[in-house]
Amino acid sequence: MSDTCLLISLMSYASHVYPYILQGDLIRYVAGAGGTFLIVNTLLAGWLARRRIRDERPDWRQMAREILASLRTVVIFSLVGLAIALSERLGWLAIYGDPLDRGLPYLVFNLLVLIVAHDAWFYWSHKIMHRPGVFRWFHRLHHRSHNPSPWTSYAFDASEALVNAIYLPLALLLMPTSLLAAFLFTAHMMLRNAVGHCGYEIFPARPNGRPLFDWLTTVAHHDLHHARPRYNFGLYFTWWDRLMGTEDPTYLTAFAQAAAKADKRRPQVTPQLPAPAAKG
Repeated sequence: MSDTCLLISLMSYASHVYPYILQGDLIRYVAGAGGTFLIVNTLLAGWLARRRIRDERPDWRQMAREILASLRTVVIFSLVGLAIALSERLGWLAIYGDPLDRGLPYLVFNLLVLIVAHDAWFYWSHKIMHRPGVFRWFHRLHHRSHNPSPWTSYAFDASEALVNAIYLPLALLLMPTSLLAAFLFTAHMMLRNAVGHCGYEIFPARPNGRPLFDWLTTVAHHDLHHARPRYNFGLYFTWWDRLMGTEDPTYLTAFAQAAAKADKRRPQVTPQLPAPAAKG
């Protein structure tokens, strides 16, 4: 096939698949952020009231700004998704349809590697974006939401959205991945992101007030990051923050406070969340 024919074929393919990719990214955001807001912040808000981390709630102006910024992120993610589709068409990426083509153990391994590697990517890129001189160009918009909501989950500067988006094509270059594994990875990413910004501590606690799954980041873990941006850079796991000494020293107290409010049998803890910080 000549270069001209190949280009025409790719353009035709792109025009056909891009609306579906854009639609999929939009649905993922609306379902993840909107579904979390509807279920946690609206329908279950009364039942979860004692698990609310802060007394104040994000106002509608903040959430409208977050949604508008997130729509731009959806477009950027969809364009990277189109690049993935075209790269697969050209044979540059090993993406396959049958999730059991390489066996169930590989499917599970593939998904776990995507999630664990993404947590490392997020931690280090996130930490770099908080450096002076970098913050204002990459991460300032996200931190305008000092008291986040599920809609905050995609409220990025365009530069930050691109940094977040390029992880997946880089991962696919290194690891053959099924469409199901890619879908489960992005669905997990969206859900954990939305839940982490919901403002209600929905993760279970031990009788002593510590998180039941101490290796997972809880809602209080990321909520503290919006209050004190020098700490808690992890997305899914607490491993990197603890290894690098960047976990907020008040984190376990903040989590125990939310757990104690939810369960009056536990002793109340007095320290409060610090006031929101204006700078990264």
